[in-house]
Amino acid sequence: MAQSALAYEETGPVTQGDFGGAGLMQTPTARMAPVGQLNFHYSHTSPYSRFNLFFQPFSWLEGGFRYMSISNVPYGPESLSGTQSYKDKAIDIKVRLWDEDRYIPAVAIGGRDISGTGLFSGEYVVASKRWSNLDFSLGLGWGYVGARGSLGNPLSLLSARFDERGAAKSGGGKFNFSNYFSGDTSLFGGVSYYIPNSPFILKAEYDGNDYQHEPRDNNQEQSSPINVGVVYQFNDNIDFQLGWERGNTAMLGFTYKANMAAPFNQTRTDPAPEPLTSPTATSDWQQVANDLHNNAGYDVSSIRTDSDQVTLVGEQTSYRESSKAKIRAARILANNTDSETSNITIVDTKNGLPLTKSTITRESIEAADSGDISTDELKSQMTLRDPGSLAGTEVYTGKLEHFRYNFWPGLTQNIGGPDAFYLYQVTANATATYTFTPGLDLSSTLSVGVIDNFDKFKYDAPSNLPRVRTYIREYMTNSNYGIQNLQLSYRKQLSDNWYGQAYGGLLETMYGGIGGEVLYRPIGKPWALGMDVNYVKQRDFDRGFGFRDYTTTTGHLTGYYNFADQDLLAKVSVGQYLAKDKGVTFDFSRYFDNGVSAGFWATFTNVSSEDFGEGSFDKGIYLVVPFDAFFTRSTVKYAPITWQPLTRDGGQRLQRTSQLYDVTRMRDQDIYLDGFSNAYK
Repeated sequence: MAQSALAYEETGPVTQGDFGGAGLMQTPTARMAPVGQLNFHYSHTSPYSRFNLFFQPFSWLEGGFRYMSISNVPYGPESLSGTQSYKDKAIDIKVRLWDEDRYIPAVAIGGRDISGTGLFSGEYVVASKRWSNLDFSLGLGWGYVGARGSLGNPLSLLSARFDERGAAKSGGGKFNFSNYFSGDTSLFGGVSYYIPNSPFILKAEYDGNDYQHEPRDNNQEQSSPINVGVVYQFNDNIDFQLGWERGNTAMLGFTYKANMAAPFNQTRTDPAPEPLTSPTATSDWQQVANDLHNNAGYDVSSIRTDSDQVTLVGEQTSYRESSKAKIRAARILANNTDSETSNITIVDTKNGLPLTKSTITRESIEAADSGDISTDELKSQMTLRDPGSLAGTEVYTGKLEHFRYNFWPGLTQNIGGPDAFYLYQVTANATATYTFTPGLDLSSTLSVGVIDNFDKFKYDAPSNLPRVRTYIREYMTNSNYGIQNLQLSYRKQLSDNWYGQAYGGLLETMYGGIGGEVLYRPIGKPWALGMDVNYVKQRDFDRGFGFRDYTTTTGHLTGYYNFADQDLLAKVSVGQYLAKDKGVTFDFSRYFDNGVSAGFWATFTNVSSEDFGEGSFDKGIYLVVPFDAFFTRSTVKYAPITWQPLTRDGGQRLQRTSQLYDVTRMRDQDIYLDGFSNAYK
């Protein structure tokens, strides 16, 4: 029996088009990938090779970027670029306006190459409707999506500005607002057929482009506007595509899919939570501290008792979901105190800073363990409070671990340059921290190059600003080893809702100096306000202890807001940047229950696009993945991955190793209780 249109909308596959993003081949559809899905897609249709990375942060929003190689156009002078073909960068976005139901199609609006040179820029509105195993799409395209230009522009009825579409911009990076939805249009559309009980999907489309207006006067012959193809779904993560486009050219494609919102499925070797036993007052608090460390992941600073309460003060070092650690710790403390101890209080610290205090009753722990109340009911009984003063008598004092060290690999990379498309350096890094007292420490990271291709790194981009970042080649090639940072830091809770830190030394790869930060973060609230000020001097290229002549003062006032209902964190920073330009940075990130977050930033300063150079303004995207994704033991550590299309001098910030907002993240009520449903796992 055929599925209804609505049922198929819920279960049908979504595949990537040639340009990345949900689509047929050359044309987009109104479909969206599952929330959290990251798609790496490669397609080749001579002379174009497209490397696409697309992400689905929300059910209604798709975004991504692309590098396109044009094989028959050289990148630049042979003396610099050799035989490298021309590369074009692009950013795409698509927004679903409304969902499909039984009778109404899904409708989306989107843009390709919305900033930059705009060589392949185009906009579209498209509708998609499923019927049984067929999925139909029909759209109207502008720019490259509708370059056939067989229809006029309906928006010309609103304004004459939509009559003509301007040429592509030089320099890149700009949003070409005057071109959006302008010029002649063309219809496009097609159908995909999901063969039942088969890994194959068939596709056919009518292309809105006739390839007679290609960038760089690189027009292509088109024998037919009909493109056909097939997708082979090898497994849940990998698709292969084959097609015949323009009536005369083969297409080859590959997609790798990974859902960043999905729970990590690897087997955990974490110890099981300690079972509740008959309460018995202990005299061996050292063993209790060991159990709290090994089973609940707490480095214990102190344990205090009074007539009806036991209080743990410590830093969580194992479990990313703090509620899981708290329940484990509460069970251990309940087992080692008498029945008169009715309240179990946990004070969480981080880097020597007291952050939060919460109390769990023994009665609630026992009721949740026996199933008399749910974990949600237990969660509702936990009240987040400021640490404040500590009650009771200290029965255990933890020994401060003064010296810690770690080894980890690093990767420095530069993508899309004229000297080589991909430049890289793999490093071996050693990090050491000596803690004098809680809140006062000296930390350093040393880096040694292991393997690289930086012998090809020859290009220094021209700059009309102080070279605060475009000396990256000199820093990466001058020495195979160096000090990444050597920093003395002091942190303190200034009052109930105020935190501060001061620091000095070699603060990052390119700068040393002194600085400070204050943060106002009211307990349990979704917002915070912070300010940092730094006086820095540019370091020598060998990344040793020497300095160059350039000095500057840089700092920002930053507001934070956590839209918990959307799992969205917004940051807005206003201040002065390293090149002494002034402006604002917008940073938005979507986070998921499994600890993954993905976001983007854009910085706009008082530097003109001409002085800024190629790119026009600073921007980039990032992905933060918890090490839980790779290890069988739980950990609180993360791996950040950043992509920046160009390194320029405008809008550049100091790369501080520690920011108070990240250190104090548990003071947000929603983050504090995140993952409570997994507390007993």
